[in-house]
Amino acid sequence: MSETHATITPGAPVFPPGRYGRRREPGRRRPLLAALLAALLLAGLGLLTAKLYTQYGHPEYDAMVITYTEITDQQVVVDFRVTVPAGGSATCVLRARSSDGAEVGRQEVTVTARPGERRVDARHRLATTARPFIGEVLRCRPAA
Repeated sequence: MSETHATITPGAPVFPPGRYGRRREPGRRRPLLAALLAALLLAGLGLLTAKLYTQYGHPEYDAMVITYTEITDQQVVVDFRVTVPAGGSATCVLRARSSDGAEVGRQEVTVTARPGERRVDARHRLATTARPFIGEVLRCRPAA
């Protein structure tokens, strides 16, 4: 069936019959499906965030390097401060890197705060396999 001028609204383009195939009706929108997919995506992201937070995030365990000194070909001394829950202890990962960024030393160190205190100032001599450029604290977590 071809279109006639009686079935075409004024201003609409007129196509030759059979030339462009059948015209499609406007697609039905599915707002409920889009909302459901968005809710599932948000729930999945929330679960992933919670899992990663419990695995890696310990806001009450915070470390800061004060200084690193006594740099030789075999060592670096790292002075650092750790914030822990009052009277608690933490296991921190210390790392030394060379000037090209390669890791030349790594060690886990456990520090314990005095009863009622939240901050621990610690000093640790980190043995290295080459001359380090920097000493750093990667992360701290509750002591096992």
